[in-house]
Amino acid sequence: MGRSRTYSWDDPAVTAEGAASMAGLEFLNAMIAGRFPAPPIAATLGFTLDEVEHGRAVFSMTPGEEHYNPIGSVHGGVYATLLDSAAGCAVHTTLPAGMAYTSLDLSTRFLRPIGFDTGRIRAVGRVRTQGRRTAMAEAELLDSRDRLLGHATSTCMIFPIPGAPSA
Repeated sequence: MGRSRTYSWDDPAVTAEGAASMAGLEFLNAMIAGRFPAPPIAATLGFTLDEVEHGRAVFSMTPGEEHYNPIGSVHGGVYATLLDSAAGCAVHTTLPAGMAYTSLDLSTRFLRPIGFDTGRIRAVGRVRTQGRRTAMAEAELLDSRDRLLGHATSTCMIFPIPGAPSA
């Protein structure tokens, strides 16, 4: 018996323009408030950005069988995407307008299996160190009882956005 899932997303250029014109924390708060659409990956996997503060970002999702790998548990790529998003956006909260980041590396550890019966999970990212050109962030993936499901470290490159007002 086949299953299907339908979803939609908004033009990612609208979100990118907002990201280029505002400080990171201001922009991510505007996204949470609905003034900018979430990026398409959020609709694809069904996750949300829930909280941000300087140096910290929290994403969450409820896993479903559409996230499963062939052995019947959530695919490691879903873990990695949530962890990468939390770590990267934690870095983004520290950036001034006209600056951006990209992940240079992501080291992950998957500690517990996740299934649709796990319930809502959240990824909490925090900046650990930051210089002018790079930042190091960590993220934890937790279930609703705060059990650690996985964790990651990421190094992000920081760079000016070409054509941005303050770049």
